[in-house]
Amino acid sequence: MLLKKIVIAVDGYSSCGKSTLAKDLASVLAYIYIDSGAMYRAVTLYFINNKVKFHDKDELQNALNNISIEFKNSIDGKCSTYLNGKDVEAEIRQMEVSSKVSEVAAISEVRRKLVQEQRKMGAEKGIVMDGRDIGTVVFPNAEIKLFLTADEDIRVDRRFDELKSKGEEITRDEVKENLKHRDYIDSTREDSPLMKAKDAITLNNSKLDRKEQLNEALKIIKTYVHQ
Repeated sequence: MLLKKIVIAVDGYSSCGKSTLAKDLASVLAYIYIDSGAMYRAVTLYFINNKVKFHDKDELQNALNNISIEFKNSIDGKCSTYLNGKDVEAEIRQMEVSSKVSEVAAISEVRRKLVQEQRKMGAEKGIVMDGRDIGTVVFPNAEIKLFLTADEDIRVDRRFDELKSKGEEITRDEVKENLKHRDYIDSTREDSPLMKAKDAITLNNSKLDRKEQLNEALKIIKTYVHQ
């Protein structure tokens, strides 16, 4: 469908299905999928495990200099996040990380390091990257920019079901407060706040299943191809 490689940016709030859509698009288009949120989660996990005082600039910078993040595909096709050579995919999805990741992601030094890494990963195009500032900051010239939204209650239900399926002991109210907290920090942070790019196309997936969501995104991409 795509004769030349492009960059597809997928932005939106927490638990809107960004990663699911980005993975599906990458699979259909034979593109590389990059989960920018996982990178911020990996940094957060490193800070937690090493008790990094990230308000101490020297300690913060030393920690960032010791962090290496990679993505690897397993035999069954699943993509895992590796922090300093260790598979941390399960750990970075836990609530302890979720409760702190937005605060860590708001730190300018962290953003500068990861944006630089993300741009390197996408230098040759042929990627789908999801996050909160992909279409506005990381790749402002991305050929396709999607902004995902969903009703709050649906987002809460999705996140709650995901955590319960992984054995997390949590209430729906706790999930709701966590999402509100993350949305507030992500939208109001001084450095690279979450916002819709002016040329992004909004896709509300509140009433769409996974296949319908993918088909809607592919229609948008086909429109770009035939321009």
